[in-house]
Amino acid sequence: MTYQPTAISDDRNSLPKLPAWVTSGRAETPETVTFRSGAALTVLDQLLTDPRHGVPVKLLTNHLALKAATATSKLEGRLSLEADIRDAYRLTQPGEARGPDGDLLAFWRAAARIRTDGAGEIAHLMGPDLADEAGIWLKEAQDRTRTYGPLAGCIAVLRAVLDVDDRAERIACLLSDVVLARALNWKVVLPVTAQRLNKRMLRDLAATGQGAELAVQVRILAATEETIRMARDLARRAEALRTVKPKLRAKGSDSAVELFLTEDAVGPASMLSPRIRGTNIPMTDRAARRFCDRLVELDVARELTGRPTFRLYGIAP
Repeated sequence: MTYQPTAISDDRNSLPKLPAWVTSGRAETPETVTFRSGAALTVLDQLLTDPRHGVPVKLLTNHLALKAATATSKLEGRLSLEADIRDAYRLTQPGEARGPDGDLLAFWRAAARIRTDGAGEIAHLMGPDLADEAGIWLKEAQDRTRTYGPLAGCIAVLRAVLDVDDRAERIACLLSDVVLARALNWKVVLPVTAQRLNKRMLRDLAATGQGAELAVQVRILAATEETIRMARDLARRAEALRTVKPKLRAKGSDSAVELFLTEDAVGPASMLSPRIRGTNIPMTDRAARRFCDRLVELDVARELTGRPTFRLYGIAP
């Protein structure tokens, strides 16, 4: 699920999108949620796996990781804001402790990089207390997926984890995301499950039956629909950024643009200078700031923090 440059239509309205009947308000039943989720996951799969649609998948997963970290912070009782979590991760110097907010975002960014068939990678993220059970939980969830659909598999693994440890919300959501990814044959995990859940829903799921299951499935469906909208929007933003590349004269501008197409937040001093991250291309601190300001002038990026120093930039809506 990596973007490869290809000839695509300039009309982003041609991107796959949810039919109106999927998003229209209606009384939910297990049958309607199963039907609607099938349609939504099909659309999301098309956006992710067909490079002609131009969705910057790494950028999407990093945006989702930040949203999952913010949602998980609430599930775990810390209530940190998205900007605080982002800053804790982005502005911590190498070798220094990030704190719980930065570590939480690091967890979800790592989750978005694991291979869905990488049992060792999944176990490493889960930690020793729960890792031994992961294979059993995932197998049972996949069996339920084959019979009742992906969201039923998500419910099964969420409940299995929370039955063992009702404070293991991030692990439960991670394994639910793995179930979704495996059901769609994705090679990487999208952090979707945690986005719309709250503590009460997960507590009810661990304690009760179908009513709680349906409530959680509806929230996962809503998060899937939001992910589709985000993917479409990021495809449009990415196309706008690629369009202005010929106007960028700075040395290494192509590599810097690619960084903006993978990272949701770019720090000029830490990610573009003294070398563009992932390359050996040098860029001075002044050139890095000017490059980011130029993207803002061209209306393809925006400054994210509102601060005069320690600024972060991302591609603009």
